[in-house]
Amino acid sequence: MIYARPLAQSGPVRPRDALSLAGGWTWFTHAEILERGGSRGIVAAAELPVDLLERLTWHRVPVAGVTMGRPSLMGILNVTPDSFSDGGRFDGAEAATEAARGMAATVQFIDVGGESTRPGAAEVPEAEEIARTAPVIAALAAGLVGRALSIDTRKAGVAQAALDAGAALVNDVSALCHDPALGPLVALSGAALCLMHAQGSPETMQDDPRYEDVLLDVYDALSERVAHAEAMGIERTRIVIDPGIGFGKTLSHNLTLLNGLSLFHGLGCPILLGASRKRFIGTIGVAPDPADRGPGTNAVMLAAVAQGVQIHRVHDTASAAQALALWRAVENGTMG
Repeated sequence: MIYARPLAQSGPVRPRDALSLAGGWTWFTHAEILERGGSRGIVAAAELPVDLLERLTWHRVPVAGVTMGRPSLMGILNVTPDSFSDGGRFDGAEAATEAARGMAATVQFIDVGGESTRPGAAEVPEAEEIARTAPVIAALAAGLVGRALSIDTRKAGVAQAALDAGAALVNDVSALCHDPALGPLVALSGAALCLMHAQGSPETMQDDPRYEDVLLDVYDALSERVAHAEAMGIERTRIVIDPGIGFGKTLSHNLTLLNGLSLFHGLGCPILLGASRKRFIGTIGVAPDPADRGPGTNAVMLAAVAQGVQIHRVHDTASAAQALALWRAVENGTMG
């Protein structure tokens, strides 16, 4: 198997032989060939296998109606009492709905979650998770236009209630490993699906995470989960992948994944990055309080944008939107 990490570039000055990366705003002329044990060096894009080159370059179709041709933001709406950075802030349908209306001006997706998946978190009963999330999604679906609603869950019953209420994307941190009924449900529903990599469950994932080669191991695991979803009848055009920053990873693992994000375009799916306020940002940025990790989150987000990552899941939506607007203006040399 060949692993190719495109050397992504962007900006108005583009070589004539450059290829669009995932049909988006970045492009590449060369790629690094990786193997277990290290790099095999840099090759011209034209030297890559045809099937791999097609997956790296083909235009990603819209996800839940949102174009993948430019970076998009997914606002995090945790309706839980115990999420790691904002637990309890939106614990209740009225507070959650009001918060979502506030972020709607700056995001393309709103991701509603009723079960904390922070390290050490315990599983929430399905009925309780439905009671937390479905009313909020129903209220948002009735009152917000032009924003895709996502349900952050591992459970088929929760996903079904959310889809019935108006969600269009199922964001599964277990990548269809937790509930065997979730894959068939998504297949029949026509909804989009995000498959995230995690090593272990939230209760144990940070105990002692180990990999032979974290970048290639995560790539292989996501490739297998995409194939599993396809076998269930979920087309690749409906699938988003997430390398799972902080889910069974050390600080070193996280940095390696972030440095190599463009590799994941080889799976032929849009990429979602969920690094917002994660512990490694606090460690490197000397910000023990998760609420103080907005600047670090934006730095990681923009580094990922430069590698063509399409969806960015964030807490501080206004700050992230401002950072993206400035990035676009500097890249294009114009406010347009």
